[in-house]
Amino acid sequence: MPFILNGVEGTREIIKAMVDLTKALLDLTRAHFFLVWILLFFSGLALAFNNYGEFSWSVTFKAVLIGFFGFEGGLVLNDYVDRKRDRLDVESSLTAYWRPFKSRPLPSGKLSPNFALIIFLLFSALAGLVMFTLPYPNSFYVFITMLSSCVLEYFYQVKRKNQNFPVAQVVGRMDFTLFPVAGYLCHGKPDMCVLLYLLFFYPWTLAHLAVNDFIDTENDRARGIKSIPILYGTEKTLFWISGFTLVHSFTAFLFLSQLGDIALYGFLSGFLVLGFANYKLLRVRSQKVGLLALFLYHVSLMLYSGSIILDSFF
Repeated sequence: MPFILNGVEGTREIIKAMVDLTKALLDLTRAHFFLVWILLFFSGLALAFNNYGEFSWSVTFKAVLIGFFGFEGGLVLNDYVDRKRDRLDVESSLTAYWRPFKSRPLPSGKLSPNFALIIFLLFSALAGLVMFTLPYPNSFYVFITMLSSCVLEYFYQVKRKNQNFPVAQVVGRMDFTLFPVAGYLCHGKPDMCVLLYLLFFYPWTLAHLAVNDFIDTENDRARGIKSIPILYGTEKTLFWISGFTLVHSFTAFLFLSQLGDIALYGFLSGFLVLGFANYKLLRVRSQKVGLLALFLYHVSLMLYSGSIILDSFF
């Protein structure tokens, strides 16, 4: 009987360890957001199919894998580079928003830094392998774009700890901006359409990042990170958010010249969502409203991506 009990206890411990590891991995990769990143990446590809013709299930499947492994790898890199600073967090609202089980696996010790580095290298390798199955020169275009995104992500994480001007934000946010561009280049080529997509998306990423930092101001102050609120204070941060959102709305109309009616309605819906988010931020200026605004920015991203995809196929 003791042997049976020991066996049962051992099995329970193994199952518990596996469950804990799964939860930690899901928190490390912010897994509940994966559909947002895939839709964003695929919106670029769908637009390329519309512009260049010859829809391909094979390229679509490869693009989904590249988008998934590429973005998740970037998120893991974010945590790996920031692992020591994240131990200094004093507030967990943003952690609860971004991570399904509400923990930072590296500072908490649930995952080791070496394990996270292996996950990053594995995701990067898988994304790279799939990239090189694309036809040339698309494979080269996507590789350069995703490599640039990875380098910019690293630059952002390092530079924001030592700056008096937001170089990290202005330069580093190109990492996110290049993501749908890489999707487009899976089938298309560098052209005016993808340039307008980049100009449309870049101001949105700057506003989105500032909303994220507005919520995380206490933690950034404790970590010694020079985010927009730390550099400029609350008033100028809100001006940054609303200013870049306004620039984004202007560049959107340039991009809409390449799109059709479905995208127009989707974009107008996105503008209304962003307008409400900015209105609430400017009026209330609290962390709770910041979390609502961050959610609404992600809603707008889904509206944009979904409408581009539908517009491209219908």
